[in-house]
Amino acid sequence: MSTDWTVDLAKPITSLDKASEAGGADAAHDQGPRDGLSHVIGAKAPALLDKTIGALLADTAATWPDATAAVFCDSGLRWTWRELKEEARRFAAGLVALGFGKGDRIGIWAPNRPEWVLTQFATAEIGAVMVNINPAYRLAELEYALNKVGCKGVILAESFKTSHYLEMLQSLAPELATAEPGRLQSEKLPHLRTVIRMGDATSPGMVNFGEVAGMAGPAALKMVDDIGATLEPGDPINIQFTSGTTGAPKGATLTHRNIVNNARFTTDAMRFTAADRLCIPVPLYHCFGMVMGTLGCVAKGAAMIFPGEGFEPGDTLKALNDEKCTALYGVPTMFIAMLSHPDFAQADLSSLRTGIMAGAPCPIETMKQVIGDMNMSDVTIAYGMTETSPVSFQSATDDPIEKRVSTVGRIQPHAECKIVDPDDGRTLPVGERGELCTRGYLVMRGYWGDLERTSEAVDAEGWMHTGDLATIDAEGYCQVVGRVKDMLIRGGENVYPREIEEFLLRNDNVQDVQVFGVPDERYGEEVCAWIVLKPGAEETEESIRDFCRGQIAHYKIPRYVRFVGELPMTVTGKPQKFVMRDKMIELLAAGARSA
Repeated sequence: MSTDWTVDLAKPITSLDKASEAGGADAAHDQGPRDGLSHVIGAKAPALLDKTIGALLADTAATWPDATAAVFCDSGLRWTWRELKEEARRFAAGLVALGFGKGDRIGIWAPNRPEWVLTQFATAEIGAVMVNINPAYRLAELEYALNKVGCKGVILAESFKTSHYLEMLQSLAPELATAEPGRLQSEKLPHLRTVIRMGDATSPGMVNFGEVAGMAGPAALKMVDDIGATLEPGDPINIQFTSGTTGAPKGATLTHRNIVNNARFTTDAMRFTAADRLCIPVPLYHCFGMVMGTLGCVAKGAAMIFPGEGFEPGDTLKALNDEKCTALYGVPTMFIAMLSHPDFAQADLSSLRTGIMAGAPCPIETMKQVIGDMNMSDVTIAYGMTETSPVSFQSATDDPIEKRVSTVGRIQPHAECKIVDPDDGRTLPVGERGELCTRGYLVMRGYWGDLERTSEAVDAEGWMHTGDLATIDAEGYCQVVGRVKDMLIRGGENVYPREIEEFLLRNDNVQDVQVFGVPDERYGEEVCAWIVLKPGAEETEESIRDFCRGQIAHYKIPRYVRFVGELPMTVTGKPQKFVMRDKMIELLAAGARSA
């Protein structure tokens, strides 16, 4: 593997970009498999954009300067494209005045707010790498994320729902109480220097978000332009953490080229134009919100409509009604919540046309209601992963409903995918189940500072091994049927059992633990833990959950806990999770949770 995979270097990667684009860009395309094998290649047209995020935003602002760029329904704030571009430039200049520049990592820890959108585009203007921090993270996860990628700065909200972000950061860095803003020296967070807090209140050791733009003078504004002229589409610009089967989250590092093009192709599939108005209730910290959502709108000049800081079905219905949205994003549970909301019948959804449902399989009855009752006749299904920027497969607006509920559509332009035997790597015949592999412009630059784990995920030929079990049919439609390993998906959130297992093993009473998913009607899957306690130790289901609260994200906390004397193992000592899962399903059906 090339040393170019050392992703904490600022220099652009060249060898990987060329290797990963070789298949999709130059090959013929009909979206069908090749030579009877489960191998599909996306169209080579339109050509890939060779632009940075800043250049893309500048083009959009120049083309539609007075058109609506963003609407934040809870605050009433509205920006035109000219205003968004100028606000982002001024904030970028303020970041420069604070000492940030190309390659510096800046964390963003907040729900869907105007400050999040400004941070996304301002950091891109100066080549700073924005680090998305999950709003559900707790202390252990926050500390790991900030330190793993060496965040020099972090921008955060005061709180959201039950998460008190300032309090958590202050508990990790008590030195803030006496630090001069911008000069933090923290024992637990040694890289962190500058903390920028949202809101009107002030906090010791922190800079207020609203003051940053005012710190910039003409020299800083000129420096923004000067830095922008040096940026390359292959530069890293975004880090998103994905949980790993080996425990600690991995920092998937994405480039301008990765996400600019994926945003464009995703909205192409929905036939977006500047007349579209996209409702974005999905979180910005995830690719769904910030690539397919905000950046997708920039690519087309379409308006971004944010119903609120987080998803609420009533607020989303109101935004769809009031702002005459033409498109809507969500996971199936969001659509189900809107369809069953008391205000649903009163909402005028006649303007809706398209959107994306992703994150989990969609029940056919839900899809019928979305098409019929929500007027989303052109709704699409999308599949991908953070490491592929994210979308590699997407259904077309005119695909039959059966294809939209049973498959994830067909391959996107400039991508290449195949189904391989997980054991020997050979490409399998059409219809056979195996591991889905992807390559092309969309494959991440790598896991930040982790060459070994990058090499495990992406082979020498540029193939990203997704870990998903899938099939590709004779027409090129892909169906995801499971996971090669044991990842589970709860309500659209990827949950990796090993991460939870390693956390639970910090409990002095826990001797061994295995975590897996069990079916759930509402969330698709729920987290279940089988625990072997140390001799003489005592715990309850609730005490285990209490141990997790405030330390790991709420969606990772086991809903079901079963204490056992021993775990079912193979003769070679490997845990048999399928045995545990089947037994737990049986116990839940019988109304029992522990034995």
